[in-house]
Amino acid sequence: MPLPRDRAHVAPGAVHVPDWLSPERQTALLAASREWARPPAGMHQIELREGRKMSIRTVCLGWRWEPYRFTRVAHDGHPVKPMPQWLAELGREALADAYGRPELAASYAPDIAVVNYYDREARLGMHQDKEERSLAPVVSFSLGDTCTFRIGGTEHRNRPWTDVSLQSGDLFVFGGPSRMAFHAVPRTFPGTCPRHLDLVGRVNITLRMSGL
Repeated sequence: MPLPRDRAHVAPGAVHVPDWLSPERQTALLAASREWARPPAGMHQIELREGRKMSIRTVCLGWRWEPYRFTRVAHDGHPVKPMPQWLAELGREALADAYGRPELAASYAPDIAVVNYYDREARLGMHQDKEERSLAPVVSFSLGDTCTFRIGGTEHRNRPWTDVSLQSGDLFVFGGPSRMAFHAVPRTFPGTCPRHLDLVGRVNITLRMSGL
């Protein structure tokens, strides 16, 4: 039996809640992610302005992120898939638990979900989530393989930073003073997905309020 892991306040406004999603919720989220990934307006590799493609594959709900803005049109010209209300409600529940502030969660209305898939080679470099006009917290759910999540300061990409091991079912929330923190996924660990999930790799779902 694995040892229990305690929740941690990684930085002001940044909270890690291990094992927040039950196995049943993980299975349901993965099934939904597979449906969202299907075309039209499905999962693809985003091409950056310099011409190279990101190593992760992405599908967005509500609004689609492209360098460096949001749009209602998917990469294939179809409308972006809608943001499900049940997913927004899950985000409110997660935020209330992470921060212990139901009054804050009651006003949280995420209208963007970014669903990223990481294979064994995929990485995500240090960046800020700054295209949203709202500074409401980002709520993140992890499924599948364990990863190293790196969170730093708000001024630059360099040290100091903190590395957190995110496992399947973990919740990570960053808002307040950490809302504009630089963060990255420098590594995933193949073969660490729990047996109850039929998944090779890692799926990460982040919920945000656009302010648009």
